[in-house]
Amino acid sequence: MSKDLRIVFLGTPHFAVESLDVLIRNNYNIVGVVTAPDNQSGRGLEVHQSPIKEYSIAHGLKVLQPIKLKDESFIKELKSLKADLQIVVAFRMLPENVWNMPRLGTFNLHASLLPQYRGAAPINWAIINGEKETGVTTFFLQNEIDTGKILFQETVTISEDETAGELHDNLMITGANLVLKTVEAIESKDYTSVSQDSLVNDNQILHKAPKIFKEHCKIDWNKNIHQIHDFVRGLSPHPAAWTELTSPIGNDYQFKIYRTQKEEYSSNLPLKTILTDYKTHFKVVVNGGFLHILELQASGKKQLTIQEYLRGLRMEGSWNIKE
Repeated sequence: MSKDLRIVFLGTPHFAVESLDVLIRNNYNIVGVVTAPDNQSGRGLEVHQSPIKEYSIAHGLKVLQPIKLKDESFIKELKSLKADLQIVVAFRMLPENVWNMPRLGTFNLHASLLPQYRGAAPINWAIINGEKETGVTTFFLQNEIDTGKILFQETVTISEDETAGELHDNLMITGANLVLKTVEAIESKDYTSVSQDSLVNDNQILHKAPKIFKEHCKIDWNKNIHQIHDFVRGLSPHPAAWTELTSPIGNDYQFKIYRTQKEEYSSNLPLKTILTDYKTHFKVVVNGGFLHILELQASGKKQLTIQEYLRGLRMEGSWNIKE
């Protein structure tokens, strides 16, 4: 098959690198890469490049980093690349004069089975909501975000204890292969696009996937064991579920919780009672049993297993959840 198709790739984070890499490995002609501007962070305000920029430079690809996607100089430079097709993986919302520019259109890879979980955080919300499966979708862009006609989908099973980080890596690889499949289909004109509305049943509930902020990540210990477990793993490792605990000597600590384990059990103990032997386990009485905390991070400290954390303590007595 010919690799003369001129492609512009738009993406920023690590999730997008796998898709760009699979195109390069299959000898597609990437005439330009659009990514976020460099940013400064840390005490020394060091300049950091996006993962996509680092990959692109290493492979000799032309990189564009517009601050504003409607900037005339950027539009002019993008047009000069004469792309036949544009591919978007984890990037900003595009203005119409950008996504409508190539003769074959612009398609996006989204980490859900659209029309479910439209929005910025589909991986997190699928796990938080206790879904047993999710997937990836390629679709043509149109004005409303995540609503364009679907090209291809691939379903992925979510395991009982899988975290958002683990699912992210799984979908990253599955998504990259779907991007390759989509490009090959568009190049050979062997595809049928399907309206998302045609996939929605009258009584079907469409879940959304809005961006998640820290204030949304506090654990509600009044929920049942399955809801809390799914909440923790759905936010792990980023942005991370958190809680506040009061130590036996009365000090308050904020912890990020990265991994939990369910122990379904009928207990007469009051909800939110904390049980620990200060050696091997630290568990909370919740509706439906005990929820074991397996990995955590105290504010300003490094991430530890619960055994590592307990070994470092010099206190014993009752811990309490701070409301």
